[in-house]
Amino acid sequence: MSDDENDVSGLNHVDMSVRELLTEMKDTSEVITDLAYASLMYNSQPMADKVRGLEKDMDDLKYSIRYKVLMSCRTREDARQLSGLLEVASAADRISDAASEIVGLLNLPAERRPFISEMLSESGEKIRILRVKPQSDMIGNTIKKLAVEASTGCKIIALRNRHGWTYDPDDEQKIHAADDLIVRGTDEGADRLSQFTEGQEKWVFPDPIDEEDAEEDADDEESIEQELRGDEEE
Repeated sequence: MSDDENDVSGLNHVDMSVRELLTEMKDTSEVITDLAYASLMYNSQPMADKVRGLEKDMDDLKYSIRYKVLMSCRTREDARQLSGLLEVASAADRISDAASEIVGLLNLPAERRPFISEMLSESGEKIRILRVKPQSDMIGNTIKKLAVEASTGCKIIALRNRHGWTYDPDDEQKIHAADDLIVRGTDEGADRLSQFTEGQEKWVFPDPIDEEDAEEDADDEESIEQELRGDEEE
């Protein structure tokens, strides 16, 4: 999500369903936590500012959910059933508040926060920054085509190119030479992804699905199902 996209999204919250609002809150809570830790690791004030912006967006989402839930309540039973949605929304909002408090540590002098790097290094999933070298064959492909997370276990949480930062990039985002990728994942996954970004290893793209083979497989499955139904009837 680019900065401009995030500014516009808040205007559309009223048109979203409760399910869509909850999904947006869940996704935002994941992104905001990752960015908060990344801002500390790389001493990045722009990332911290983005975290605070996302916190405000989360407040808008929480308000929209409360409004929709209250408008939907007609009876005491409705209120009881819908109260769980408000609890989930409140939990996501508390996560965003905590993320905002985390980036507040950037206001401390660097010498007063040496524990941060040690704390983050003990985490099972770590945040790394990788640069895409010109020889990488990731260049020109979208995140979706590369299936980065499925292939390496690393999620791209932010991307910086000549246009600036894109936070929580979508699947159609293309990778270009000299892009900086901030990723979250295990050391093993990040090391593997580093091999690809530096061009030391060729990306293995999934084989395209042959349409004829797919149709044959579907026909075979249908025949098996028909045989099974016939056996049950006998």
